[in-house]
Amino acid sequence: MDGQGRRPLVCALGDLLLDVVVRLPGPLATGGDVPAETRAGAGGQAANVAAWAVALGGAGRYLGKRADDAAGAAISAEVEGYGVDLVGPLVPGRTGVVVSIVDAGGERTMASDRGAATDLRADEVDASWLDGCTALHVSGYSLAREPIAAAAERAAELARERGVELSADVSAATLVDGAFRARLARLAPDVLFANEDERAALGGELEAPAWALKRGPRGCVFSRDGRRLELSAPEADVVDSTGAGDALAAGFLLGGSLEEASRRAMDAAARCVAKLGSMP
Repeated sequence: MDGQGRRPLVCALGDLLLDVVVRLPGPLATGGDVPAETRAGAGGQAANVAAWAVALGGAGRYLGKRADDAAGAAISAEVEGYGVDLVGPLVPGRTGVVVSIVDAGGERTMASDRGAATDLRADEVDASWLDGCTALHVSGYSLAREPIAAAAERAAELARERGVELSADVSAATLVDGAFRARLARLAPDVLFANEDERAALGGELEAPAWALKRGPRGCVFSRDGRRLELSAPEADVVDSTGAGDALAAGFLLGGSLEEASRRAMDAAARCVAKLGSMP
């Protein structure tokens, strides 16, 4: 909390999606049927970050476009149940779905249909969305296509005008191309989150005043103001890695010293991987 007792507010721009997680104890059988453990509910990187910010003692707000279909209503209610504020246009359309296939070791492979979320336009972004915000987090998925990429840049401009810390997550190495690099450079985040594959796709360096390099079971390296802190992954029974990076980002963005923010981030990631699904 700040000196006036207010909780830090993490605003996250991007996706609120239906998350379908399928955990397989063994390989699929072509043309056959195998047992699985499943979970269906709210997900999407931006929504995950906002929900984890609340779960970790802060406040969270989701910024984005949502569809008014049955799936959208259900997952919106779920995320609001975590204490997350939802802002942005509610429109006729189709809610996106992400299917995560999780192997016996907890590693996930995703197939994504982002639905109405990617249709957010720059002229729909309202400055009031950032009222009270201490950090604006932009999902890399929001930089991968238009018109939401322009909306992300507009939100970043508004954040800069208000002195709000700006962060971004590369999200997936497969998103990174010339257009993505150019958008990320214009965004110029204060904090950048990436794993080793994503760093390689960017050219081998994380160019931001602060950054977190996620290395899976080998832990994470955090940097701020020229200082580096390498932390091992906490002991955890790994069930599902879906959303672990989002929990880590939320923990780091709630602030504090480099040591405090980094350890909170790692503990949040460990909590996330110990269960099925991306939400707290």
